[in-house]
Amino acid sequence: MRVALFILSLLLAAFLGGCASGSGGASSVTPGSRSPLLAEKLTQQAVAELDPTPPRKPDPAKAEQLLKDALAADLFHGPAHNNLGALYLEQGRLYEAASEFDWACKLMPGHPDPRLNLAMTLEHAGRVDEALDEYATALAVYPNHMPTLQAMTRCEIKHARRSDRTQAHLREIALAGETTEWRSWAQERLVLGGD
Repeated sequence: MRVALFILSLLLAAFLGGCASGSGGASSVTPGSRSPLLAEKLTQQAVAELDPTPPRKPDPAKAEQLLKDALAADLFHGPAHNNLGALYLEQGRLYEAASEFDWACKLMPGHPDPRLNLAMTLEHAGRVDEALDEYATALAVYPNHMPTLQAMTRCEIKHARRSDRTQAHLREIALAGETTEWRSWAQERLVLGGD
């Protein structure tokens, strides 16, 4: 019980610390001064800055600034938190990524993406059991979400944490995986007995 309370207090401290740093200085935004439309517009501009389609070259620094500006316009814009977290995750800034995904989870309670992203961040940080719990939460929010199902199953196999659901998930991915690569991967694991 003490360990659980200690972990909970650490997570709370991390969340509160992330609130101050993850908002890009927007913590003084009041509900009356929120601009959700501007936040959405800036978030879409940031997504465009990350588009690698020629002739464009992705500009992560500009995208990061646009996302921070979006959060200054509306601190409660979940997609901006989620996208900023994804940018941080790609840069290996795991603490900041987790903080942004935590915000996005709270602001987008019915959406699996922030939970999937948080799970991947936890997995990258070596917190495999917590990652598996977060993958399960994403599936509880959005059952059969294929990207989550794929990531969770890969995590279970990669880290030798197979469960009674792993084989069923492999069968589902083998039939309906997002790409040919995922379907082939699952088929090979089924032939090899899940390894």
